[in-house]
Amino acid sequence: MALQNRGSPLGELIADPARGLVYGNRGCLHDDAGRIRRRYNGRRWIACRLEFRGRRRRPLLQPGRYTELFFLDEATAFAAGHRPCAECRREDYDRLLAIWGELHRGQFGADAIDAQLHGERVAPDTRAQRRHEAALDDLPDGTFVLRNEAPFLVLGGELLRWTPAGYAGRAPRPARERALVITPPSLVAVLRSGWHPLVPLLHPSALAR
Repeated sequence: MALQNRGSPLGELIADPARGLVYGNRGCLHDDAGRIRRRYNGRRWIACRLEFRGRRRRPLLQPGRYTELFFLDEATAFAAGHRPCAECRREDYDRLLAIWGELHRGQFGADAIDAQLHGERVAPDTRAQRRHEAALDDLPDGTFVLRNEAPFLVLGGELLRWTPAGYAGRAPRPARERALVITPPSLVAVLRSGWHPLVPLLHPSALAR
């Protein structure tokens, strides 16, 4: 039976047998029986490599340990509000720090980044995922938008519908429209800078025809 540890662009944790290309962590979210009890635990939401220095990721969902999450790709992890891990993705993390210093003057280090992202991804009154409005024409590739209550990836002149197993279905990107953006604004700016991470930014299905 699939575990409820697959992350969606909407920040939800779902049970699905499809495997992702990016590993994630946002604290211990499960009880001793492995059941998910909360959406997050703390502000440190990170995205990691699937393999690092031979460390094993199993067994999963152990009592008292952080909940192992899996994302389809980096774009999905970004949409959910995760940033690169400073240990297993040091090169990506250092690049994020450099970009962040230009975006948010006076903010330094992981704590500042995590506090900024938490304010952009979680509504303080309801703790639901925050969305932000922007011009659809201006969004960089890798951004997620909400259309008809479903997450779509922006890629060139198209919008690709997200599924746990990959991208299924394409539609033209409408011109001169406003969009409800899922990806936090700071991470949209990171994508706009030209983001080429150590982990896959996009699942292969995004480029398949």
